[in-house]
Amino acid sequence: METQPSKAARWTSYIISGIVILFMLMDSIMKFIKPTEVIEATLALGFKESHLATMGSLGLISTLLYIYPRTAILGSVLLTGYFGGAMATHVRLDNPLFTHILFTGYLSIMMWGGLWLRNFKLRELFPVVK
Repeated sequence: METQPSKAARWTSYIISGIVILFMLMDSIMKFIKPTEVIEATLALGFKESHLATMGSLGLISTLLYIYPRTAILGSVLLTGYFGGAMATHVRLDNPLFTHILFTGYLSIMMWGGLWLRNFKLRELFPVVK
């Protein structure tokens, strides 16, 4: 039985996970910097400006946990919850399905897919049957 992913699987996982990580780091940092566009978008989603620091902290902590290999699964679970909240917000506002509601679903698939490619314990838990 294999104990290490192939080089191609490992690099694919790094690229896929890197996209999610970069997006989430940018999203979280922008919630602390608070440019006008972020404040306006937050208000349009029904949140207050005072919620930005909390949302930024939750996203950043979850992303940092995802980055560190020993806590990557915990980070994935927390980010899945974070993404679910974003998805629910867009559903509540009747935003477009494929561009707004499912965007965080796409991120979730990429996040879990990247982790699945490099983690054999996760592959055992969720096997792909040929």
